[in-house]
Amino acid sequence: MQKPLKILVIRLSSMGDIIYTTPVVRCLKTQLPDAEIHFLTKPLFKYIYEGNPYLGKLLLLQKNLNDTIREINAENYDYLIDLHNNLRTSIIKFKTGIPASTLIKHPVKKWLYLKLRWNLLPQKHIVEQYLETVKFLGVKNDGLPINYYVKQRYQLPDLLPVSHQNKFIAFVIGANHFTKRMPNEKIIKICKKINLPVVLLGGEDVQVNGDEIASFTGENIYNACGKLQMKSW
Repeated sequence: MQKPLKILVIRLSSMGDIIYTTPVVRCLKTQLPDAEIHFLTKPLFKYIYEGNPYLGKLLLLQKNLNDTIREINAENYDYLIDLHNNLRTSIIKFKTGIPASTLIKHPVKKWLYLKLRWNLLPQKHIVEQYLETVKFLGVKNDGLPINYYVKQRYQLPDLLPVSHQNKFIAFVIGANHFTKRMPNEKIIKICKKINLPVVLLGGEDVQVNGDEIASFTGENIYNACGKLQMKSW
């Protein structure tokens, strides 16, 4: 009798990129139900996978990379799915010798787009690119959205004003890198065309941006930037 597969998925950072890995973990587990799926990330982002029912174990990157490598070797994985493809994950793959499937990155094309606006990047969503790495296992995109599991129960009146407690649009205006953020002027134009209440989401670093956007668009906009933190959920 063939033993079930044991698979480690790796994405070390950042928040948005890790959230986009959740369909990979879900599709692996639902389409290979006997497989054991583990995930490796930085301690800062462990909250994203805490409570995820498709995950068997969450490994956290240690300060000494060799300690992490020893932990990986002790698990006897059949495959590594590298969704980061950087120096550290390359060292992990080299030192463990475990068969790996790796995300194809396009650093030159990305640089050309960011600096010169020459868009030569693949016209595929990052989730589709992530799922390409598990095609060799017969795993396909199930077409379902990303997964995020809230640890606590919340009442909507505790989070949003009365005007925004029915149907609303959530608009994420924050990003780690400035070049990934949409300009305030463009967000204002979009918000003015939306007929539903809008909740602006982001960290404290874009709270001022949210205030400016809200001041130009009226009561239809609620600036929740810096007020709601995913890791506390």
